[in-house]
Amino acid sequence: MSDKGLTLLVLADPADRTLAMLATLPGDTSIAAGDTLEVFRSMAPRADAILNWCGAPVRLLEQVVEMAPRVRWVHSWSAGLDNVLFPALIASPVPLTNARGAFSRPLGEFAVAAVLYFAKDLRRMVRSQEAGVWAPFDIEEIHGKTMGVVGYGDIGRAAASRAHALGMRVMALRRRPEHSHGDPILERVFPVESRTELLAASDYVVVAAPLTPETKGLIGERELRAMKKTAVLINVGRGPVVDEAALLGALEGGRIRGAALDVFEQEPLPAGHRFYRMENVLLSPHCADHTADWKEQAMRLFLDNFERFRNGEALRNVVDKRLGY
Repeated sequence: MSDKGLTLLVLADPADRTLAMLATLPGDTSIAAGDTLEVFRSMAPRADAILNWCGAPVRLLEQVVEMAPRVRWVHSWSAGLDNVLFPALIASPVPLTNARGAFSRPLGEFAVAAVLYFAKDLRRMVRSQEAGVWAPFDIEEIHGKTMGVVGYGDIGRAAASRAHALGMRVMALRRRPEHSHGDPILERVFPVESRTELLAASDYVVVAAPLTPETKGLIGERELRAMKKTAVLINVGRGPVVDEAALLGALEGGRIRGAALDVFEQEPLPAGHRFYRMENVLLSPHCADHTADWKEQAMRLFLDNFERFRNGEALRNVVDKRLGY
């Protein structure tokens, strides 16, 4: 039986045009949307669900959850949960869902684009074209090269499947290697403690792990020194999973070939940061998954889950709050 008359709190910039899609919710749904605590005071005590939309501050989410003792479900618009989780939410029985899978395809495409960028030396081509110079050079074939994927969730698998389709060998690092036994894409799966072995064997390393206390700084000085001098690191996960100071040292010292980065320890990346000036870095301002309809895709996933919640059905993308993904 459907649960009628639900109350939904939406933590968001009220000017966000994507919120108009909430008009498709059942007419008896009560909605409060905004980015200040005052917006939610009257409706929070009877709220059934909370949508944390477009990166509302974790402190605001924490305060709203505290004001909403009846809430039975929280949804985050993003796949990453490092800016969503807080102790009370982790400890509570309230399920938390996210947008896992909504952005995986474009991030997988970006990872492969970064591989091709370095293999074909596209920066050199652009420089020659701009200078009006005809300067042939040798390029690298990616067929037969090895991609090592650090974090084999939806995003990691999206990168792996596209690399495999181009003839690359693919290996992965994951917390539970047994979950990938029999995967036709992977030649080998490594446990986290064997990460230097994966890194040493990889020509391209795609970091797609979520940010948790266990993954912060997972790729540091020791790991970067294990990589081939000709290898490229591609980070589409979270900035702090890679030790940025160690990465800068490896890039400036020529200990690895280069890096393609969509995420950073501090965002926006500060003006004057050394990454901006580095010829061996491909820099994306955390928009590698920003297709023209990326927000609409995320909202459609939420709307589908809202219908499931309303009808008492199993929710999509329920996360393990203690693991952080």
